[in-house]
Amino acid sequence: MRLDQALFMRGLTKSRTRARQLIEQGFVEADGVVVKKPAFDVEEGTKLIVRGEDHPFVGRGGIKLEAALDRFGIDPRGRICADIGASTGGFTDCLLRRGVEKVYAVDAGHGQLDASLRADGRVVNLEGINARFLSPEQIPEPCSLAVLDLSFISQTLVIPAVKTVLTPDAEYIGLIKPQFECGREALSKNGIVKDPKQHKAAVRRIVAALDEAGMGTFGLMKSPVLGGDGNTEFLVLARVGEARTVGGDEIEEVVHA
Repeated sequence: MRLDQALFMRGLTKSRTRARQLIEQGFVEADGVVVKKPAFDVEEGTKLIVRGEDHPFVGRGGIKLEAALDRFGIDPRGRICADIGASTGGFTDCLLRRGVEKVYAVDAGHGQLDASLRADGRVVNLEGINARFLSPEQIPEPCSLAVLDLSFISQTLVIPAVKTVLTPDAEYIGLIKPQFECGREALSKNGIVKDPKQHKAAVRRIVAALDEAGMGTFGLMKSPVLGGDGNTEFLVLARVGEARTVGGDEIEEVVHA
């Protein structure tokens, strides 16, 4: 039986259409593995799990950022923001729903941002830009909030450039993806980082890079949903010009939460 049909037949979704959407957005696990193909063949005994609740965002990243804004007590209303690694725009969508004035949506790719966001006058779609070389010429208005969701590149490589487009008191929320911060030896055959020691190493690496860039870290949390490939992810809050650093005990507590 197809995965989308199985979800509907088991009462896990309200329709096959919704099942397909959830599968393609990475919300569905089959025997503990995230599957993104609605036509994936499911056997009778396969354990199916739908992760996270239904959500209004164009991408599941919106769930992660929404949780971080709430946990860290960040109110983005009226602010000019930068979404680095915007992709389809889950983070951007979340920010718009929270009342921001403008979002500069930056991505190295082309044509990924959802059409509804491209049509929104509050969104400046900056495609084909390598965030490592981001500059005030590309984002002429200093941003008081930056949010980052990067793939296939370490976040440490873009922090210095991102800081150049921020205000002196800006806040920074970064999604930490251990699979892109740890070496290949830390990955399972399915590309999953399972060792909590590697999770802690990834977090420490980002915290150190933020500290070196003159941004203190004030918050850390585990993402409420897994990454699309099944990896555990974390979100960090930093502030420009502040001197605090998330300590080892805090990292230990969050990783093992």
